[in-house]
Amino acid sequence: MTKDLTLLGIESSCDDTAAAVVRGTEILSSIVYGQTALHADFGGVVPEIAARAHAEKLDHSVEAALREANLSFAALDGVAVTAGPGLIGGVLSGVMCAKGICAATGLPLIGVNHLAGHALTPRLTDQIAYPYLMLLVSGGHCQFLLVNEHDSYTRLGGTIDDAPGEAFDKTARILGLPQPGGPAVEAAAKAGDPNRFVLPRPLLNQPGCDLSFSGLKTAILRARDGIVAENGGLTIEDQADLCAGFQAAVTDVLCEKTRRALDIYLAQSPARPSFAIAGGVAANGPIRDAMLQLCAASGTAFIAPPLHLCTDNAAMIAYAGIEKIMHGRVDDLTLAARPRWPLDDQAAPMLGFGKKGAKA
Repeated sequence: MTKDLTLLGIESSCDDTAAAVVRGTEILSSIVYGQTALHADFGGVVPEIAARAHAEKLDHSVEAALREANLSFAALDGVAVTAGPGLIGGVLSGVMCAKGICAATGLPLIGVNHLAGHALTPRLTDQIAYPYLMLLVSGGHCQFLLVNEHDSYTRLGGTIDDAPGEAFDKTARILGLPQPGGPAVEAAAKAGDPNRFVLPRPLLNQPGCDLSFSGLKTAILRARDGIVAENGGLTIEDQADLCAGFQAAVTDVLCEKTRRALDIYLAQSPARPSFAIAGGVAANGPIRDAMLQLCAASGTAFIAPPLHLCTDNAAMIAYAGIEKIMHGRVDDLTLAARPRWPLDDQAAPMLGFGKKGAKA
């Protein structure tokens, strides 16, 4: 049935303005306008700047996506948009753009959870069957999820503080490397010695699948300060060795926690066991390779989407919208932008709970 559905997807939850057209599981177009240059002088994403950039680029991204797909609005079956979680200014910009399109064209509006977009990406790329195990590992999120259906998720564990992507970004800032931190740290680590510095592997001595990365970031800071105090500064070799040690520690933690999550998942005897990884950190080569070996040892299929679908994009939003509209799930013009929107709303909040709901 999905092959007959064609949706426009819109994504603006952080610092990428994206639009895409997807028909079934075929990506007809995918446009992403990044904002790296706008935030470079600030060491991270500035919400106000991001929101204004989204407002300027959304119309252009939609126009470009339709042009690349060689389609008009009349050929679409609906508009899917990230309605949360994310930086509220950016999310609101995308939701209002989608509402305007739907109000003008009469197309159905589908609000999509950004995390569901990542979690369903393996369905878009590899058409894997439910249920599967997903490690969603990105700049702001890190969770092990049992993906039972398009709208049913069971969280097995996740980060209790910094997400790995945040830790990569902060490590890059500590070491004077450019943003985004993930690619910069990975590139520097290639020339480094991962064993030079003794760095912690947080929570490995604790049962379960929860993770922690703030202590690892602090250990990098202290190691850097020690080198600076002793030698008056960091050499390129020091940077490389710290990056290699940090990346190895993150990989070790993720692998051990993934092994535990796999044990829980495989105990349910799924017919076709599959483990998928998605999110920006899933683009890290050593982490992907380690996960591949882990899955091979357990007889589980390993699915890693193409790198351009690991980071934020609108194709995943359009596909998640297709799954929702297939089940009769559509929204109206009262759709609200949400800064917080956990996939598993039955699980206890991991990062606190406020007036606007659970963070994750």
